[in-house]
Amino acid sequence: MKLYLVPTPIGNLEDITLRALRILREEVDVILAEDTRTSGNLLRHYSISKPMQAFHINNEHKVVTSLAERIAAGERMALVTDAGTPAISDPGFLLVRECLRLGAEVECLPGATAFVPALVNSGLSADHFIFEGFLPHKKGRQTKINEIAKNQYTTILYESPFRLVKTLQQLAEVCGNERRVSVARELTKIYEENVRGTLEEVINYFSQKEVKGEIVIILEQLTIDN
Repeated sequence: MKLYLVPTPIGNLEDITLRALRILREEVDVILAEDTRTSGNLLRHYSISKPMQAFHINNEHKVVTSLAERIAAGERMALVTDAGTPAISDPGFLLVRECLRLGAEVECLPGATAFVPALVNSGLSADHFIFEGFLPHKKGRQTKINEIAKNQYTTILYESPFRLVKTLQQLAEVCGNERRVSVARELTKIYEENVRGTLEEVINYFSQKEVKGEIVIILEQLTIDN
């Protein structure tokens, strides 16, 4: 009666721990996957054969109770997402909460998550930071951006490549062109790219190219002069 939260590589398949492989191969009855096709590729790469069941943002409310009840009754399940650590801008929280409510054990393995290497590699302060995940697409978006502009801690955002330039431009409108930023793209993959500079410089850079891949934005904190 245990739920394992198992981080998966964010790009490079070598970035999975030996412990994670053992759990997936030997310790669980079922693997809950955000996308069974994506997770299937990972499992085949490591010759792991286990039943999989879809668990994603579109069905989690419908299946969370039944899954938690099965775990509480004695099944052992692992939850994986397409990339990174479950429940970090991905499904997972509802299942964890329900398992704990029913008295089932939950164990989270350490492992890959995109914002940590992006932050450490940015050159911006990592002593104190705020992780915002994805900005709202419409309602509340401008309000959130206005809040971020006033943060006295480094701010971390996830973003789609299709909205990157727009988001940087919106940040520049309220933060000023000179606020420093680092954009990490395709972390751990062959075409990994880290672009650092002022908002104006980074906007100019990405405005002149086609942007692909997963994006992490690290925004410098607001500095208040004494």
